[in-house]
Amino acid sequence: MDAVKGKDQGMQNTGGQLDRPAHFQLMESMLPKVVKRRVNALKRLQVQCTNIEAKFYEEVHELERKYAAIYEPLLEKRRDIVTGTVEPTDQECEWHSDREEEEELAAEVKKKATIEEAKKEEAMPEEDPKGIPDFWITIFKNVDMLNDMLQEHDEPILKHLKDIQVKFSEPGQPMSFTLEFHFEPNGYFNNAVLTKVYKMRSEPEASEPFSFDGPEIIDCEGCQIDWHKGKDVTVKTIKKKQKHKGRGTVRTVTKQVPNDSFFNFFNPVKASPDEDMDEESEFTLATDFEIGHFFRERIVPRAVLYFTGDALLEDESFDEEELEEGDEEEQDEDCEDDEDEGDFDPKKEQPQPAECKQQ
Repeated sequence: MDAVKGKDQGMQNTGGQLDRPAHFQLMESMLPKVVKRRVNALKRLQVQCTNIEAKFYEEVHELERKYAAIYEPLLEKRRDIVTGTVEPTDQECEWHSDREEEEELAAEVKKKATIEEAKKEEAMPEEDPKGIPDFWITIFKNVDMLNDMLQEHDEPILKHLKDIQVKFSEPGQPMSFTLEFHFEPNGYFNNAVLTKVYKMRSEPEASEPFSFDGPEIIDCEGCQIDWHKGKDVTVKTIKKKQKHKGRGTVRTVTKQVPNDSFFNFFNPVKASPDEDMDEESEFTLATDFEIGHFFRERIVPRAVLYFTGDALLEDESFDEEELEEGDEEEQDEDCEDDEDEGDFDPKKEQPQPAECKQQ
């Protein structure tokens, strides 16, 4: 069960009185006075249940924080293997694959086909890459949601990404989680860690208590990237020609304008409680919340499965099953329509001319 949802979900009022269909409001208004009185009592009970539910999610957050500390040594070991700091033992590398027999058969065929190539490789020094090259950038490319954010000029920078971690707020602090992107020293910026903090709310609103459906992300804060001179990929320089109205002389001016980049992720749109956001900004912020939630719930805990594609195959299988069921229903409907059309014969429906009737 996901313990947090994005603001795009939270912005929908699932239980507030104002958004109820008119026929529900009409139905309630037509109830006998004594019944309406009892319904009001049930609503008061529901508010109490909602407050208990909010406490439940607060305890879930504490459990997540507790178990994050238990996961931490394993995730640190993962980071060390990825970066090549630690070489896993033979025992640690043992893994039974369901496709093992197929892989062994394919390996034998490949071995026979590459004997000559192997002989040539013997004369060359064996390549020994450090750790697991391009681990995180491969994940970014494999996941559509992240790949959509990725630009060509981001890729050389993300090759320096060592690890992504999730940190939970401390007890007694407002509920939040922080994504930490750890980088090795590089020629693009000075930061060793880039952070993104997601603030959450886990309490029902007084004005609409029935819309509460668990914790929701309500805001996020990025960080300042200390770019090296000329290396900031979030901006680009353009040249424009300007003509003097009086003298008619032309000059060329340069200015910086925003540029598409994954690293805009660390400079999010700010939610203002006092001002209404335009539709585009609202959508951008909702998408940001969804991405932050996906990093926390899926990418960081299951990184290797997104690197190998196993997690993607599971998602695709689910989607295909849903699609096939829908397609079958549509095909059945089409077949029924075709059968109906096939049964209709205009010649049979039309009366025969009088001279052709059988006596």
